[in-house]
Amino acid sequence: MPLSNNELIISIFFAFCIAGALAFVFWKQRREAKKAYKPVKKDNATSTTTLKLQAYERLILLADRISIPNLVSRINQPGLTAGEMQMLLTQTLRQEFDHNITQQIYVSPEAWAAIRNLKEQNLLIINQMASFLPPEASGMDLSKTLLELVMQNPKVSLHDVVSDAISYEAKKIME
Repeated sequence: MPLSNNELIISIFFAFCIAGALAFVFWKQRREAKKAYKPVKKDNATSTTTLKLQAYERLILLADRISIPNLVSRINQPGLTAGEMQMLLTQTLRQEFDHNITQQIYVSPEAWAAIRNLKEQNLLIINQMASFLPPEASGMDLSKTLLELVMQNPKVSLHDVVSDAISYEAKKIME
């Protein structure tokens, strides 16, 4: 049963509220991290620093790979139903995340939480947008809906905020 316009607006408003709250938390954590900044000692093992930097690089790559536009462009297969496309998108997103789960031991808890929140937010957006489509919708309809949402409302996605936060932490290590 398709949702009414009011239900759609409420769901999108809910997604915006979540995105705004998460952006505020990341901004606050970044501000606090600046206050607590302590220079890295020069005598630290370079291998540890290298591992940490590689982990941050992988997280930047992961954030890019699980962004909605990149997921949609990689998964796009003609002839799929919206449900099949939804399943492929969510499955791919989870696989990408699971493939990089070990990186959390090299990065700050805040950086890992940012990646986990990006994954959860993207799953929420994919599932919500799929629920708004009629049962006979195609995978192309879902792809179009997702891309339009992200393009019309860039703040819906945490991708840029997460990428900036991870990049900031990596730069702290290099100083």
